Amino acid sequence: MPRVALDLEQKDDLAVIKSDGWRIAQGLEPGEPNQGLVAEMLGSNARLPDYDDSGWASGADFQHRYSVGFTFAWYRLRFTMPETVKGQDVSQCRVWFETNVDNYGEVYIDGKIDRNIGAVTGNNTPKRVLLEEPGQPGKEHVIAVLVANAPLGEPVGAIFMRYATLAFETQPPR
Repeated sequence: MPRVALDLEQKDDLAVIKSDGWRIAQGLEPGEPNQGLVAEMLGSNARLPDYDDSGWASGADFQHRYSVGFTFAWYRLRFTMPETVKGQDVSQCRVWFETNVDNYGEVYIDGKIDRNIGAVTGNNTPKRVLLEEPGQPGKEHVIAVLVANAPLGEPVGAIFMRYATLAFETQPPR
C-alpha cells in the first residue's frame, strides 16, 4: 500500500493543505479562570470545530514545552483536504492523522473523538487516527488535540507534541 505523508510542522507541507499552522493555548478551557478547571465539567468547547481560536498563538511551535504542575494545552489545526499529495490522488486514499504527545492526549477530528482509539495514554505512545476514507478534496477539517501531564495526582514533566503527520495511503481494490 503506497504511502505519502505531510509533516504538519513544515511550512511547505502546511501550504499543501492551505493551513497557516497550529494554534495553541494553555488550559482545559483556554481563557477561563483556573484554566477552565471546574468540577463536573461536561466537556471543553475547544474541541469543537467552530470554536473561535483566533486569539490563540498562531503558527506556534507544537514542540514548545509547557509545565507548571497540572498543565493542559490545546493544539488546533484548520486545513483543507488537497486533491493530490506528492502526486497521489487523495480521493483514492485513506487519510490518517498521526501524532505522539507527552504525556496524555485526546485527538478530536471535526469535534468528535473515537473513544476506542482517540485517547493517547503514556509517554512516547504513537497514535494513529483515521481522518477520512476516502479522502475528500476540498473538505475543510479541524484537528484538535488536548494534551495534559500525568499522573494526575502528582503531575511531572512537560507537555508537548513530538510530531504530527497526515498520512495518505492508497486503498486496496474492492
